[in-house]
Amino acid sequence: MRTLLVIGIGAGDPEHLTLAAVTAMNRVDVFFTIDKGERKSDLAGLRAELLARHVTRPHRVVVAPDPPRDRAAEAYAEAVVDWQSRREQVYAEMIDTELGDGAVGGFLVWGDPALYDGTLRILDRIVARAPGEYEVVSIPGISSVQVLAARHRLILNRVGSPVLVTTGRRLAAEGMPSGVDDVVVMLDSGNAFADLPDTDLDLYWGAYLGTPDEVLRHGDLQAVKDDVRRVWAEHRARKGWIMDTYLLRRRTGT
Repeated sequence: MRTLLVIGIGAGDPEHLTLAAVTAMNRVDVFFTIDKGERKSDLAGLRAELLARHVTRPHRVVVAPDPPRDRAAEAYAEAVVDWQSRREQVYAEMIDTELGDGAVGGFLVWGDPALYDGTLRILDRIVARAPGEYEVVSIPGISSVQVLAARHRLILNRVGSPVLVTTGRRLAAEGMPSGVDDVVVMLDSGNAFADLPDTDLDLYWGAYLGTPDEVLRHGDLQAVKDDVRRVWAEHRARKGWIMDTYLLRRRTGT
């Protein structure tokens, strides 16, 4: 039996690593990671910092290149499935080659493994092909959604009301969802908020949450959207990538 730990390591602040995550990391014999290239080398550096700071037992780190992904594909869902299928092959090969029987492997996942991350889904497919050979354990982490709420001193839910978590792609295609006054948006590569016609929304926006590059903006959507787009573009040009999360909140008086 081989054990695979999927460990949420937070959105970027090393202080957000939970005690449960530290305990889990100190069970790991082999950490598996994907190299996303020079543009995101600072993220790889943070992973290395967390290992150096918190892991006290002997361990190895196995790195494989990230399979290419077609982010411009019109058939988005199919493109993601294809990309995850190729990642599955990479993970399966790493595990089969590097993790012996009785050993513990670890995947360090940004944020929380349960929220917009495909690692558990990929490992489930690998495990399904070899019943009884693996145990997969998920360790929760602090997500960018939680950090966003904390930075803006927000309670995400209002009394008796739901909160919807969605993607920028869905927001761009469908607009502000009907019947929901609080919408958290992730994975928005096109500033979908800026095209909303609504005049009764507040925007609470954050990028690089939990990191030294963290940047925040909030206010009436129509009043601040151009400033947010400008800041988004400047930071993306400077770093080569950006990861932002935001809340759209309808002003209802509740």
